[in-house]
Amino acid sequence: MLLYDYIPIMLMAALAGGFAVVNLVISYLIGPKVETPAKLEPYECGMPPVGNPRERFNIKFFIVAMLFVIFDIEIVFLFLWAAVFRELGWYGIGAMSVFLGLLILTLFYELKKGVLEWASKPN
Repeated sequence: MLLYDYIPIMLMAALAGGFAVVNLVISYLIGPKVETPAKLEPYECGMPPVGNPRERFNIKFFIVAMLFVIFDIEIVFLFLWAAVFRELGWYGIGAMSVFLGLLILTLFYELKKGVLEWASKPN
């Protein structure tokens, strides 16, 4: 491949970047610049900000987020496996059975440890 073959790609990237820059400059030049206290206040989902932004979160939020990502990726693998199910044959069924077995064991371990329970345990 020659550098000549990449000219359309570079031209399209330059046009996209130029379009973005031109729009930003025009909106900066034309847009109103009135700063009011309401505009300078942080916006959090339509609610007024309450509390310290450096407040610590419960570790369960992060654990549940990680579990969601793990099981979400599992679904991606299942879709890919289903797309090539016939080509993989028995090897694909065996590999997916091992994969799903490990995930089910992980889920039972999490349930046994109480990771998914939000209520605090009595002391």
